Amino acid sequence: MNFEPLEKIANAVLYEGFLLYPYRKSSVKNQQRWHFGTIGPAGGPDRTMMQTECLVEGDSRTEIGLKIRFLQGETEREAMFCKLSPGGAQERRLLSFPPIVGAVEIESAAVSERVFRFTVRILNLTPENGEGCSMLSAHTLLSVRDGAFLSLLDPPDEYRAAAAACRNIGTWPVLAGREGERSLMLSSPIILYDYPQIAPESAGDFFDGTEIDEILTLRVLTLSDEEKQEVREGDDRARGILDRTEALPPEAFAKMHGAIRGLRKASKLGFREGDRVRLHPRKKADIFDIALDGKIAIVESVERDFEDRIHLAVTVEDDPGRDFGIARQIGHRFFFGPEEVELV
Repeated sequence: MNFEPLEKIANAVLYEGFLLYPYRKSSVKNQQRWHFGTIGPAGGPDRTMMQTECLVEGDSRTEIGLKIRFLQGETEREAMFCKLSPGGAQERRLLSFPPIVGAVEIESAAVSERVFRFTVRILNLTPENGEGCSMLSAHTLLSVRDGAFLSLLDPPDEYRAAAAACRNIGTWPVLAGREGERSLMLSSPIILYDYPQIAPESAGDFFDGTEIDEILTLRVLTLSDEEKQEVREGDDRARGILDRTEALPPEAFAKMHGAIRGLRKASKLGFREGDRVRLHPRKKADIFDIALDGKIAIVESVERDFEDRIHLAVTVEDDPGRDFGIARQIGHRFFFGPEEVELV
């Protein structure tokens, strides 16, 4: 079973909250870890079990691969289970990473002739509660051969009730890998959409899923010499962030700045790149709408978002900073609907 397409996003989940800006161990918020998805021993503050339930389309030839991942302190741990049948009997397999004692329970139930509900439980059975006894940032990777997973966010109509009945505890499974394919699933304690991806502009992890790479990069560069020295003398991963950020070339900063998500090329809409248009903003939502009313602009691209709405990306013809807009930087590149422009 090949889980390689999930490697980057799974590692982002694994190290979420591992170390936070300003990446110094003397910082109050770095005196403890801020992990999501902790499975702890009984009697502690954390849940002792995590459960993933999903729907699998398949038959007697279908095989499911399963990988459990978590951190034990700062050490990565994983357990792999291959060639599981969605129609197989319930089974329990033990995990041992001393002092952690755990188990993985696997079961399935038929929803229809072709669809099964597949359940994975991760349990922490460690008898004591102390350092190294918790599974941190636990998550589950699933792969299917000769079958397909069904989205729980957008299932086929005939399986909406079955999808809604899936009981996920401390985690949420989404389709993953290449968009449109249904052979991989990531079950994460961080709620994600189907087919989550790392932003291509990101030069590396900041261990903060709510991160804005540009802001964190600039803030790292503003650390004092004394703070940077403390970072270098601390955690290897923090030192890597500092070294990577200080070596970042200007073009990498430009790629981070003002990136727009959720757009794809659209065509046959009556507009083309290079068209000159006059702007007539309808919303008058901000000062830009007022200032740009009546201006001549150049269409840089025609885009369609995932809700099938059309957007024209334009730069203003007499803007002295138009080159910044062509370079996709905010403040010089604007989006309008087709009804808000006229060809000139």
